[in-house]
Amino acid sequence: MALTHFSCASLPATPWKNGGGTTREIACWPAGAGLSDFGWRVSIATIAAAGPFSVFAGVDRSIMLLDGEGVRLRSRDGRIDHRLDVPHRPFAFPGDVEIDCTLQDGASSDFNVMTRRGQWRAEVRVLAHAADVASAAHGVLLALRGDWRLNDEGQACREGEGMCWTDAPHAWQAVPASPEARLAAVRVLPADPMASRDER
Repeated sequence: MALTHFSCASLPATPWKNGGGTTREIACWPAGAGLSDFGWRVSIATIAAAGPFSVFAGVDRSIMLLDGEGVRLRSRDGRIDHRLDVPHRPFAFPGDVEIDCTLQDGASSDFNVMTRRGQWRAEVRVLAHAADVASAAHGVLLALRGDWRLNDEGQACREGEGMCWTDAPHAWQAVPASPEARLAAVRVLPADPMASRDER
């Protein structure tokens, strides 16, 4: 898959084994990889009940509230206590940590980015104005609010739609159609070989 347009509404929802929610996968690498062997993965989850997050050893995560009242994330070792209750504000944390999730008030949905530490790293931004997205061989764009025009050809992404690409460099010029528009821009890049594995 080089470049694909997607609509969140048409992504199949997979129920969690514990019954606490569902996940809609946007993209993963390598194609067809499972939860134990992906290099990177981008998805949307609906959290319908309190419970523990799955532990992903050796994985870095970024989570962002899309809608609903949000959740509170607390690690069992006390290092993390975060209220994910402001939409479109990414929160990064290591997937190795055991985290319990409680609902603020009813179900909510969030945007998730996971990268295999030592292999990949993710840059997650939320654009509110016209901006350039530098070239990357892998990535995802998602119109969170309002419509966006991508590149000079005028390729359009309506709210709830996006573009994902793998193993083929793409750069973007993103222009909002209205002042309140917001766009999630994820660039997945090779991990820095000089970075220490003990940093996190």
